[in-house]
Amino acid sequence: MNNVASLSEWLGGLRWRTLPAAIAPVLVGIGASWQEGSAPLWNRAGLAALVALALQIGVNYANDYSDGVRGSDTRRDGPARLTGSGAASAKAVRAAAFAAFGVAAVAGTCLVWTTGQWWLLAVGAAAIAAAWFYTGGRHPYGYMALGEAGVFIFFGPVAVLGTCYTQHLSVDWRAVVASIGVGLLACAILMANNLRDIASDKKADKVTLAVKLGESRARALYSWEMWLALLAAAACAIGRPRILVVLLMAVPTARLTSAVGSGVRGAELVRILTRTGQVELGYAILMGLALAHLGLFNE
Repeated sequence: MNNVASLSEWLGGLRWRTLPAAIAPVLVGIGASWQEGSAPLWNRAGLAALVALALQIGVNYANDYSDGVRGSDTRRDGPARLTGSGAASAKAVRAAAFAAFGVAAVAGTCLVWTTGQWWLLAVGAAAIAAAWFYTGGRHPYGYMALGEAGVFIFFGPVAVLGTCYTQHLSVDWRAVVASIGVGLLACAILMANNLRDIASDKKADKVTLAVKLGESRARALYSWEMWLALLAAAACAIGRPRILVVLLMAVPTARLTSAVGSGVRGAELVRILTRTGQVELGYAILMGLALAHLGLFNE
């Protein structure tokens, strides 16, 4: 295929609806590190955000490439993909993925250099490997119902605690619990995506967790992921009740889980995915502000 995709098609290939999953853990990590007497180091925060965004964009293009060359994206209910639709060559999409991973690697190396904690390079390498082998390689773990596990680990604890640790080389228990909530919301985004694609994934022999569980249980798991994230926020509020402000996200969470539970399909699940990303971003903003020592709250 020698088609040259338009700029709008390349931007669509970014899968912008998933980008909150990259920004959210950085916001929470910065908030968790912002304690009395230790303001954020914004240069490190910026590098952490760049790493997260580049990894998310890289994995999105990598998935587009790998699913496209396998034929998994030939028939789908969601937006057309660059490789599967023939809008761009597989080679070009793979190059875009590697370019994004390269940006993540350079930014990550700069971040590690500012901290002097060189062992963190191994964590970064693991994140890039996880991004590629999600759908790439001979035995992609995303085809073995393990996608949520990878998303939870790398867009939850690794991203939140990594951001927090690179600020002042320490983490506390609230950062750990908050990272669990963020990881669960990232998994909910993926579940909304995979719920939409159950039929096409079955035909392509792509065994996502949604395919393995079946539609009914996958919809139930989406709801559990959303509500357990709020439970994690409530746990963080022990001794710091201002964190309960995060429970404002219960209203949109109730609407989303009700809609998914009612059996919405097709394009409506695309909207659910977008709104789930918005809930994660709102959760992260509120959690980050509530965790931070800003002098805005008195307890």
